[in-house]
Amino acid sequence: MNISDEVRFLEEAFDVLNDKYFESALRKIAITIQSIPRVHGHFTPWDSWDDSGQKNKEINIGAESLSRPVSNIVATLMHEMVHYYCHINGIKDTSRGNTYHNKRIKEECEKRALLINAATGIGYSVTRSTQELISLVDEMGWNNRVKLYRKRLNGKEQGIDIFATPGEDGEKVKKKSSTRKYICPKCGMSVRATKVVRIAYIECDNTQMQEVV
Repeated sequence: MNISDEVRFLEEAFDVLNDKYFESALRKIAITIQSIPRVHGHFTPWDSWDDSGQKNKEINIGAESLSRPVSNIVATLMHEMVHYYCHINGIKDTSRGNTYHNKRIKEECEKRALLINAATGIGYSVTRSTQELISLVDEMGWNNRVKLYRKRLNGKEQGIDIFATPGEDGEKVKKKSSTRKYICPKCGMSVRATKVVRIAYIECDNTQMQEVV
């Protein structure tokens, strides 16, 4: 068992999608596989990784979600890449404290071989692959590239997040916690609040903290 093979596949897929659908505009990003309950993936908008002073953001793919068909995994990766593209281009693709996917994310995703439908309370988040993307997966020989996945305790596919892809079938999920997490984009210091707040971190020159959970 070697999870690095799955990470290498996601990195390869990122490069292909970046070239084909983003004109190679997306700088290399940290791609990880970690367990994230109720989500298929997320984009971290702050510089969460440091490589000898080189700051980098992150796309994470849920370890449990690797059990899905590869075309679905690639759709999740593409969805998070669209969030990344919107972030670096100043496109506000979420609303309501980053909990609601608005029409901008739908528009940008549908330019890039994804089908997006709305779900109650979270907006345009239900993501499916178009035939174009499915054909690309076939042409690249990717269908057998993902062999490992982490088992879910309850055996259910669930998915709601702030910068993530909900379940492809739009299934119901557990109610989100009312607790919100805020992170300083410069140093990663985090705090939690029970309501939407505007908060700055004094130690980082009063940098406004960003809500991420």
